Amino acid sequence: MGESLLRMASGVLCQRLPLRGMRMFAAVSWRARGEETTGGPVQMSSNHSNEDQEDGQNPDAVLPNLPGYTVPYNPSAYCRTRRSQVVTTRRPSAVDEDEPPEGKPLASGSKQQQLQQQQQQTRNTYTVSCSRRLSSAKNTLLDLAFGNAGENNQGAAGRKAGGFGGTEDREALYDSKEDPRAFQKLREEYRALCHNLSEPPKPVSTEEGFLVLHKVTVLKGTLSPQSISEFFEKLGQIPTEQQVLVKSDTRFAMLCRYAVENLRLFTSPQLIDVLRAFVRLGIPPTHSILNVFDSELCRRVWDLDSTQVLLVGDLWRCLGRAVPQYLDLAYSRLGLRCRELTLPQLVQLVYLIGEGRRAPQELMQNLEVLVLRFLDQTTPEELGALCLGFFKSKSGLSEQAMRRIGDRAEVVLEEMSSYAVVNVLKMLRYSHVDHVGFLRRLGEVVPERAPSMGAQGLMHIALACSSLHYLDERIFEAIAAEVPVKAAHCRSKDTAKLLWAFSSLSYQPSNAESFFSSLTQQMRVKSAEFERYPEHLLTGLLALAFAGRFPHDLINLALSPGFVKLAAESTQLELKKDLFTLDGTVELELPGYAGSRLPEGICTEVTEMLWGFASQDVCQKAEVREAETLLQSMLGGPQYVKNYMILPHMRSSDLEIHLDSAGRALPFNTQPAAALDLGTQREQSIRKWEMKHAGVPLTDDLVSQLLNVKSSRSTPEPAADEGGGPRTPTAGESRREFFGGVVLTEGLLDAMTGSPCSRPPLSPPAEPPSPLTGVRRLAVQVSNRNQFCYGSRHLLGLHAMKRRQLSRAGYTVLELPFWEWFPLLRRTRSEKLAYLHCKLYGTLD
Repeated sequence: MGESLLRMASGVLCQRLPLRGMRMFAAVSWRARGEETTGGPVQMSSNHSNEDQEDGQNPDAVLPNLPGYTVPYNPSAYCRTRRSQVVTTRRPSAVDEDEPPEGKPLASGSKQQQLQQQQQQTRNTYTVSCSRRLSSAKNTLLDLAFGNAGENNQGAAGRKAGGFGGTEDREALYDSKEDPRAFQKLREEYRALCHNLSEPPKPVSTEEGFLVLHKVTVLKGTLSPQSISEFFEKLGQIPTEQQVLVKSDTRFAMLCRYAVENLRLFTSPQLIDVLRAFVRLGIPPTHSILNVFDSELCRRVWDLDSTQVLLVGDLWRCLGRAVPQYLDLAYSRLGLRCRELTLPQLVQLVYLIGEGRRAPQELMQNLEVLVLRFLDQTTPEELGALCLGFFKSKSGLSEQAMRRIGDRAEVVLEEMSSYAVVNVLKMLRYSHVDHVGFLRRLGEVVPERAPSMGAQGLMHIALACSSLHYLDERIFEAIAAEVPVKAAHCRSKDTAKLLWAFSSLSYQPSNAESFFSSLTQQMRVKSAEFERYPEHLLTGLLALAFAGRFPHDLINLALSPGFVKLAAESTQLELKKDLFTLDGTVELELPGYAGSRLPEGICTEVTEMLWGFASQDVCQKAEVREAETLLQSMLGGPQYVKNYMILPHMRSSDLEIHLDSAGRALPFNTQPAAALDLGTQREQSIRKWEMKHAGVPLTDDLVSQLLNVKSSRSTPEPAADEGGGPRTPTAGESRREFFGGVVLTEGLLDAMTGSPCSRPPLSPPAEPPSPLTGVRRLAVQVSNRNQFCYGSRHLLGLHAMKRRQLSRAGYTVLELPFWEWFPLLRRTRSEKLAYLHCKLYGTLD
């Protein structure tokens, strides 16, 4: 019976279709019939194949857009289309490894099976009115029906990650137990500003969804924008596990095509409703229909109110699609009236700015004013969201603003989620603001929360504290106790930065062995990630080097030719410096190491680059130049002191001095002239740094004491001469008046008293001994407060490693600590010389 009806239909269409169209229709019809009976496509006869080849047509080609024709349409009968001789491969919708076949029942029971079979027949035999308006360009919308299941999965993953770009944000939320959109649930106003992913829509049965698709085939081109919007809304309410059947149905693709045709007729609320339905349906962020919606919403952005602008931005965020053009227009639109924004609108805008990773600097400055205005009204979660938005967009807040945010966070710290606490710490780290009150309160909260926090949150807390050089043993002990248990959940980034946080502060926790060994092992597990993120391997190895730990296998990997080439090709990060530091450390601290080493050419290149910076900056700091000049004066000249990088791979300079076994200075600097020329570059600035009153004002009283005469103040007033005029002063009185306006310097004092200040070197110069004789090499380090932990004299890891390596290289480290040397910079020269003399020769005892 079915075969006879099919032949009758073919006969009728023969009268209206050309021969070529008839052959195509017959092929499709027989394929559909064959698949229904045998489960696979029926082979065409050789005659048909030859005729198709002669006509230049493929029997699997898409039907042409002929006006007025009605033909049965079976998408599973073919899997590719040809446009302008370009072939695009597509997957048949009925068979897929990741999806059940369309005819397979999803539930047990004969009634359910019958219903599924009816739906299958409906999908395979409905009619489509071909129209020239549905141009071939818009046929790209069919990629949803024939699209890869992996695209849908990618879109779902992007939604879960909540990222515009997808990959970066999925990594950012790895192993995160916190909800980054939690602030949107705290006020009723957010319901109009954002899409609630956790609130499921009113459910609609699968049968009702397919009934909607059936209406599409009935109404066809008469669909109104209102109907299209309602259809999408209903389809978005179908249970997630059943949505794959809807999206793979070609009638859904036709609904998308009608939506595009009528796009300009949609009202803005209808357009937003369709976009919301796309979110619920899990449309992939790369789908072509989103390009059309993106362009239309960019065109309408100036017609939307502030609430709609923010809602559309949030929907794009939920779709995981990058929309830089829309965001730029939205920022311009909202920036004109940013002072009219409410607190929820402000927080939502900053949230979107953070997820977009950029914003105009002028807008961020205006938003900072609003943040300070609403600061006392913000909830703890909103405060965290504001900090995260500014942090992600790399928009710094002023120190005043950060101090006020720190004050607010200190007050509401108990109510803040761990996620919000981490966000505030991120912004403090980025702004380099050490809010001591908040950090001290943090030491009370972290030990209680650490067991319930993820590895990433623990890493950010440790990293923020280390960046601020703030060492609180309560915080670091609580984190270290959790790391061995949670190390398996760490990415390479988390592992490297946890190691860096502890080692940069030179802190060894009580469980140091298990802490370092678990993270080192995790680095081996995640070694595959180093090909994409080479900086994580170098960060972790340098941190381990700070702590005196050297995993040979990982070091060999980092210095291998392949990894060195990968790091050298990196344009965003200066990884050559890190490789150079690691290689120099291996040379000094691992004499038995037999693995890979850094090529000599790279070492020379990096050394020249580092010295070019150090010679113009580090070596020319006022406190260093003052120590160098005084030591040269004290020892007898520039040939006795050399200001350079003793260990080039440590990226900082020191003052080197050689003493023989008797404590006499040895000349060794063969390029003193160059050193003097380098010193004259900042002579004027250094002079300003010196004490303005280097000498003592020479008064009559002081001269009297020095010359053992009476003070001029005890001398009676000169009497007038007989003529009533002033008496001519004597020669001694003239000298005293002259001295009254002269500043008594040490050189003048020495000339007057016969005790020269510019005395010869403390030890007479001696000939340089042979290398076999004992020479004591001193490395004089002028430290500053940035080399120590906050509020303490605990040396940081990098500088502790440098001193350790200087000792291994045969140097005696002589420190001029900042708490002693900096106050002396404003004292007299003799006091500074006396201090340096004590420091220098005190090391010989």
